[in-house]
Amino acid sequence: MLLGVIADDMTGATDVALMLNRTGMRTVQVIGVPPAGWALPEADAVVVALKSRTTPVAEAVADSLAACDALLAAGASQILFKYCSTFDSTAQGNIGPVADALMQRLGTDFAIVCPAFPANGRSIYQGYLFVGSVPLHESSMKDHPLTPMRDSNLMRLIGAQAKGVVGLVDYATVLAGPGAVKARFAALQAKGMRYAVTDALTNEDLMTLGHAVSGHVLLTGGSGIAMGLPQNFRRAGLLPERAAPERLKPPHGRAGILSGSCSAATREQIRAALAAGYPARKIDPMELARGELNAVDLADWALSQPADAPFLLYSSDDPAEVSAVQEKLGREKAGAVVEEAFAEIARRLVDAGVTRLLVAGGETSGAVVLGLGIRTLEIGPEIDPGVPWTRVIDGPELVVALKSGNFGAPDFFVKAWDLLR
Repeated sequence: MLLGVIADDMTGATDVALMLNRTGMRTVQVIGVPPAGWALPEADAVVVALKSRTTPVAEAVADSLAACDALLAAGASQILFKYCSTFDSTAQGNIGPVADALMQRLGTDFAIVCPAFPANGRSIYQGYLFVGSVPLHESSMKDHPLTPMRDSNLMRLIGAQAKGVVGLVDYATVLAGPGAVKARFAALQAKGMRYAVTDALTNEDLMTLGHAVSGHVLLTGGSGIAMGLPQNFRRAGLLPERAAPERLKPPHGRAGILSGSCSAATREQIRAALAAGYPARKIDPMELARGELNAVDLADWALSQPADAPFLLYSSDDPAEVSAVQEKLGREKAGAVVEEAFAEIARRLVDAGVTRLLVAGGETSGAVVLGLGIRTLEIGPEIDPGVPWTRVIDGPELVVALKSGNFGAPDFFVKAWDLLR
């Protein structure tokens, strides 16, 4: 293994695994902290998918360090801590505390901060994170039910969570090339700065940054920063050229969509699926909490639908409705009751012969994957930027697509199945 990746949620793990896979690195995704004595799969890169984005800080740090130890033991020479391209976090963490702990474990005192992902409209300029044409705090992320983002300045965001001083590699430096970026890194380190936010507007910028961090033992950022890493290993003679997979042969069986994301992008995708005539049922969290609805009923409904189109079960709602439910149940319980239901629904669907699942939302994906007991995933073809189909390696005959709530075009739920035919 050349590269080890620690991802703070399931969809983010799949996203970065796809980025590496399509640039020629044989990449496997592992679910959860590898247990002691369990040999990691042979691959150029291994991505460990954690559910640490919104867990208590101490738990997130402990899981991330355990994943790091497993990756180092398997031979990784570089570690990437991958988080969301919208820097999903709170003032307390978990990005800063995990980055600090990894820095200490790896014996380094410097790391970049680069959540840029231009293909999905995430760019950084003068240290400010943009979503499309608006600053992060003006995007739909300001209303995220778990990690509302109310600031766009990455230096302030990481500075509030992590130890030490934060510097900036501005866009003019990035345009000047890898040599200039390396010189800027050295200058920041000489001033005692521990983190460097790096501007990036295009894929070419990410390639420049990837080249410049070839000697860094720790990187932090979104999946975009992984774009330039394979070439570093090729320049060192460690990685051959390979083509990315174009198709993934699915097992025979039924198809379905489970959506817990409340992002604007996912709500658009639900509307497109409804317009396409997909049988759909909305899940009311209050009915689940009161015991008026349960996973058995919802799985039975899904299995009773015609098999000629994917069924859709969704709890996705607009921010006002989500806030109303959270006020009644509390933020943690509101999320837990839906995640537990989706995990049980997924188990019942797979036991009944569903072999193709598309799951929307990072927390929902985490609940479903853990509920199904999946340990490793093979990365397949890309549906939309950042979202591939994957095949379960060591579990049920199943292909799954784990979609970050903010990712995908409006027709994502409709077109995804074409890559499986």
